[in-house]
Amino acid sequence: MSTPILEMRNITKTFPGVVALDNVSFQVQEHEIHCLVGENGAGKSTLMKVLSGVHPHGEYTGDIIFGGKTLAFRGIADSEKAGIAIIYQELALVPEMTVYENIFLGNEVGNGFTVDWNETIKRAHEMLGKVRLTVNPATKVKDLGVGKQQLIEIAKALSRDVKLLILDEPTAALNEDDCENLLNLIRGLKEHGVTCVLISHKLKEVIRIADTVTVLRDGQTICTLSAQRGEVSEGVLIKHMVGREIDNIYPKRKHVRSDETMLEVKNWSAYDPNLGRTILKDINFRVKKGEIVGFAGLMGSGRTELAKSIFGNPDGYRIQGEMLMKGESRHFSHPRDAIDSAVAYATEDRKRNGLILI
Repeated sequence: MSTPILEMRNITKTFPGVVALDNVSFQVQEHEIHCLVGENGAGKSTLMKVLSGVHPHGEYTGDIIFGGKTLAFRGIADSEKAGIAIIYQELALVPEMTVYENIFLGNEVGNGFTVDWNETIKRAHEMLGKVRLTVNPATKVKDLGVGKQQLIEIAKALSRDVKLLILDEPTAALNEDDCENLLNLIRGLKEHGVTCVLISHKLKEVIRIADTVTVLRDGQTICTLSAQRGEVSEGVLIKHMVGREIDNIYPKRKHVRSDETMLEVKNWSAYDPNLGRTILKDINFRVKKGEIVGFAGLMGSGRTELAKSIFGNPDGYRIQGEMLMKGESRHFSHPRDAIDSAVAYATEDRKRNGLILI
């Protein structure tokens, strides 16, 4: 077994009226992928916030031993200096800044008085190469998708010579292709000597990538399982997460059939004037009452474009075709019209396109 790079001993963290972590112990071996799993509220993110200095020394009890030394982090800067980086599900990038500015934000390349932008861009290229991302470093972050932004966060961490990389639900907002790309990257980082702690609810991903899995429940360490010894399986993880055997993980569905058509789209086509090409051509489908209809396809196949074109066409596509709701012809010229007709749209990127955060 390799040398432990991290030990957290008897960590207890309380909030008013709540014990978030109750005497938790956690150990990570060097050069491994260690997954941390548990139900919502189990204490996973709180434990990592203790480790990263978000909850500083003095706000918890217990010891953090990193690289063989007992350390007391007073803030995030202390943990970063020690070689620990954490990437949250909610990315911490500045949308209006470029890729290279984001990668080296707070860690600028220069002499303390001026920034060497040429060297910054050169190093940004190197960091992007490490995360296998081919983008122009001068691109603004707001113009990139969530999957690419996730990789930029990792590049930002690698630019600080990270030894332990913590990823909190990194695949939660990613599509299947981006998830696969990220998991392959994590495996590659392991081969280059970076130890990773991955928090995830997606047990199939955990089983695929983990060397070791620790389960938390109700703020306590339940067990640590070795994939090498064959201890990690979906049934075992669920049992430890919820505290009992669950025989029927996927209950039999009850289909409620109805002949009433709620939505029908006929010969639906869309032309994107910005791209100068047709992005949707002769789409036909219908949705009956109580039915769930799924759309599948590769990146760029038009899934999101179809949804947005129906929901008031906010991107200004030139639309041809017919849409019927309960048999009546409808045309939404603005998302407001769709909302007024009781149509809702949950966006792909909730933070950027679905919420007004200011």
